[in-house]
This record gives sequence, C-alpha cells and structure tokens, in this order.
Amino acid sequence: MSLLQQSEVGLRRHRQRKRVNALALTLALLAMAFGLFWLTWILWETLKLGLGGLTLAVFTEMTPPPQAEVGGLANAIFGSVVMVGLATLLGTPVGVFAGIFLAEYGRNNWLGRITQFISDILLSAPSIVIGLFIYSTVVARVKSFSAYAGILALALIVIPVVIRTTENMLSLVPGALREAAYALGAPKWRVISSITLRAARAGVITGILLAIARIAGETAPLLFTALSNQFFTSHLGEPMASLPVTIFKFAMSPYENWQKLAWAGVFLITLGVLALNIVARVFFRNRQ
Repeated sequence: MSLLQQSEVGLRRHRQRKRVNALALTLALLAMAFGLFWLTWILWETLKLGLGGLTLAVFTEMTPPPQAEVGGLANAIFGSVVMVGLATLLGTPVGVFAGIFLAEYGRNNWLGRITQFISDILLSAPSIVIGLFIYSTVVARVKSFSAYAGILALALIVIPVVIRTTENMLSLVPGALREAAYALGAPKWRVISSITLRAARAGVITGILLAIARIAGETAPLLFTALSNQFFTSHLGEPMASLPVTIFKFAMSPYENWQKLAWAGVFLITLGVLALNIVARVFFRNRQ
C-alpha cells in the first residue's frame, strides 16, 4: 500500500471516529437535557406551589382539621427535627466506628468481609423493608406506634451510609502517614484518632450530612413506626407527626387547605435537603 493510500485510509478512519464521537456527544447531551427538563419542572412546581402556601402560621400552628381556616405544620416540623436529629446521633457513632474497623482492622479478615457485605445490603435495601422490620420487631411487640420506633428505623438508614463514607475516606489517606506515625512509636489507636481520622474528617462529615439529607424525606419507615399525630407532642413513646408523613397524608386529601400545607412542607424539605447538600459539597471541595 502506497503512502497516499495509507493517508486516505487514515483520513477515512479519522472522519468515522469524529462521526461516532459527535453521535455519542449528541446522545449524552440529549440525555442530560431530558433529566434537567424534569428536574427543572419539579423545582419550578415546588417553588410556585410551595411559596404560595408558606405563611407564618405554617411555623406556629398545628396541623388543622379539614377545611379549617387556620393551620400549620409546627408539630410536623418539630417531629421531623427531633426524629432526624436523634436518629443521626444514634446512627453516626455506630457508622463511624464500623467504618474505622473496616478501613483499619478488617481489610483481610472474615469479620470485615461479613460486615461489609451486611452494610452493602442495608445500603441498597428499600426503606420500606427497614420500616416493616422495625414494625414487626418493635411496634408489634409493644402494640403501639412511637417516635422511638421511628428513630430506630431512621438510624438503620443512617448507619450504612456513614459506614461506606467513613471507610472510603479512610482508605484514601496515604499509607505513608500511618507508617510515619508508627515509626515515631505511636500506638495504632493514636494513629487512627490523631492522623487518619483527622485527615479524613471533612469526608466523614460530608457522609453524615448526606445521610441526614437522605432520611429527612423518608416516608415509608415512619408510616410503619412513628405513624403521625395531629397534635403537638414531645413524648417519644407516643406517635409523632413528621413532615414526610404529613405531606403524604395531606397531598392525597381532597381538601384545599391540606394540599397547600403539603406543598409548603415539600418546599421546606427541599430547601433543607438542598442546604445540606451544598454544605456537604463545600466540605468535599475544601478537602480536595
């Protein structure tokens, strides 16, 4: 084959690669536009209808009866904050310590592999399955819905998220840092607490914030555990209102005042999750 023929073949292959590249780029852009279209539509509807139902009474009044003139979401907001906060306090230490074990102690033993396998199953399990599990093991035995059961269900969702994030962040810490600390005579627990965990601190905090963002909008586990309550209560042994369950109940109703409150609750949850994700991204960027 002459040099001219080789040049023509190479040119045809180059044009073919450009056509394939243009086709792949076009399909990728169309897929991105398709996703952004629905996301923008959802956000627009949330802003339009949520801001329309957002009043001062939403934060000061309890959930109203049907067709009442005045009502709010104060009890649901309080219940969500309490259950999400306590679930985070309960699940975060378990997740962090389990992640430390997997990254520092359990890489090459059977217990670490089993722990990682169970964590992966919990991470991918539907939240309704966790809610049914807590219902059968806690609610059905005590014969009462309660905030305690809701907190336990949400904590089981937090744990695998924190485990995965903590393990991944600790695995990214260079081994040279550990070796330098060992060379100075530091014990392993001191190396973990003062070197590796401190180096991965921003990533671990990011995982915790993302776990909070995930459980903030969970509805199914709370339907089987905390249920709901039309009145304000701070007693954890009783059913407790929450924003996701209240949104579910009010959005399905035929009453206009309940539907407005449901959209106001959707706006509040969306705003809270957005704020948590922004904070998490800022931590991750600082770590990078």
